[in-house]
Amino acid sequence: MHCDTIWKSARLAAMAGSSLGIVERGLIAAKDGMIIHAGPQDDAPALEADRVVDCGNRWITPGLIDCHTHLIHGGNRAQEFEMRLDGASYEEIARAGGGILSTMRATRAASEDALVASALPRLDALIAEGVTTVEVKSGYGLDRDSEIRMLRAARRLGAERPVDIAATFLGAHALPPEFAGDADGYIATLCDDLLPEIAALGLADAVDAFCEGIGFTPEQTDRMFAAAARHGLPVKLHAEQLSNLHGAALAARHGALSADHLEHLDETGVAAMAASGTVATLLPGAYYFVRETKLPPVDALRAAGVPIALATDCNPGTSPLTSLLLTMNMGATLFRLTVAECLAGVTRNAARALGMADRGTLEPGKRCDLAIWDVERPAELVYRMGYKPLHARIWSGQ
Repeated sequence: MHCDTIWKSARLAAMAGSSLGIVERGLIAAKDGMIIHAGPQDDAPALEADRVVDCGNRWITPGLIDCHTHLIHGGNRAQEFEMRLDGASYEEIARAGGGILSTMRATRAASEDALVASALPRLDALIAEGVTTVEVKSGYGLDRDSEIRMLRAARRLGAERPVDIAATFLGAHALPPEFAGDADGYIATLCDDLLPEIAALGLADAVDAFCEGIGFTPEQTDRMFAAAARHGLPVKLHAEQLSNLHGAALAARHGALSADHLEHLDETGVAAMAASGTVATLLPGAYYFVRETKLPPVDALRAAGVPIALATDCNPGTSPLTSLLLTMNMGATLFRLTVAECLAGVTRNAARALGMADRGTLEPGKRCDLAIWDVERPAELVYRMGYKPLHARIWSGQ
């Protein structure tokens, strides 16, 4: 059998099944960007390859996946960080005209080229840690031209760098000043005008919303999700971050790919997510940065068999984080996730949170997205902070 590349003398954390899927003396073979063998070197079929890479007993995991980011935005919110240190809450800052609306003003003022240029260093930081797929949301423009500009910028990131970008339309992120006091009118505009145009242009892979007291009601979110379904777009939701509006259960009724944050998730929401297969995407960077004290119900999610993903939530206001490795450490330290749960959270479960069944594990038929590491054991990827152990990153076999 002929293939393009063989990586031999490797230790694999294949992430298939329910564990790390460790193979001590492993081999991966790829052809046309897809894995054709991943397993024990001694069990590999007879292979001829254009290129053979001796991994020197290094560890290989699937390429990492950051399944929740706000990577594209104008400006930053360092001033609000100072305000928070002086005692202001996230909600107080938002109601005073800061928060998302502050970033909206900076984003509206930025050109598409400027948005791409400012996002590339953040993307490069993720790529340098073995990330091969990144979700990028809109939601800081909050008008037609700016939202479309953000989504076009997201698509351009995938052309500028060897990485897959999943673009998410998050028009229902905050109420823009043009619709002050008329949230229903804004949702109607999104559903009837902007979403159909974005879908026709092919600029979004999914639709998201912020279901929260300072965001949108469950009824408004429901209308947004119904509109997404009419255009064949899957949904996900910012849910139960600051309060419990039963957004996760609503998302589950719509078959959402994921519900994200979830600090205030209750047992009813957990059960609904378990029944629908909706992934729980936990965002420890935001939990840490805003000094939250209410933990997401990890034990209940485990007991119900809800898949748990981890993501940076990279954004200028509540999680200016561009390290998925540090995110794993936070997931373990703050949320008490195990090493296996953290690694699954940025590989197979993150892929599931994006509806991407073609990646996230080392198995035949999956994308050949690999991260090769200079570590002694997989736990080191979660244990260390500020360490860059990536030896090589393979994207689509290259």
